[in-house]
Amino acid sequence: MILEIIGIPGSNFVRTVRLVAEEKGVAYELEPARPHSDEVKAIHPLGLVPVMRHEGLELSESQAIARYIDRAFAGPALVPDEPRAAAQIDRWVAYCATSVDQLLMRQYVIEYLFHKDDEGNVVRHRIDKAVKRFAKMYASLEAGVAEGFLGGPSLSLADCFVMPMLVAAKGFPEGEAELAANPALAAYFERFCERPSFAATRP
Repeated sequence: MILEIIGIPGSNFVRTVRLVAEEKGVAYELEPARPHSDEVKAIHPLGLVPVMRHEGLELSESQAIARYIDRAFAGPALVPDEPRAAAQIDRWVAYCATSVDQLLMRQYVIEYLFHKDDEGNVVRHRIDKAVKRFAKMYASLEAGVAEGFLGGPSLSLADCFVMPMLVAAKGFPEGEAELAANPALAAYFERFCERPSFAATRP
């Protein structure tokens, strides 16, 4: 049975698990479904995307899905076997799935997209607070890609988590400017954009 990834294509976490599948060379079907839909809530109790089905297994939470795809299928390993190297990737995955997602996606991108006044103007209160924290966040990612990829010298789950967030934030002025202000991160971003997996998962 083919791997089913369920969720809206525009979700950064849906794109993350699709990137993992693409980088592993795993065939999958994307089944578009909105958060809180009955289909999603049948797998995730809070109705969050992505969710996954594969050979009788139903799974939620992007970190769990990404690790399952990495372990269950042939293809290049996206988490190193060596414990110390694996711990670094796990650290960056957790950092991206919590801190980076909260700042770039929840407090910045989503505010730009959905928090408007009655006249359709963006309400900037939370955006302006978020932007004040950008320099420190982007500097941490700049340091993180020093070896070529996030957390190490080869592509890993961490890259699949951070790239959709950087792409989304780059769509707005402050995110684009902060990326440009960090040259190693900007170069890493451009290299990743050339990967076939990036084009294949574009919403």
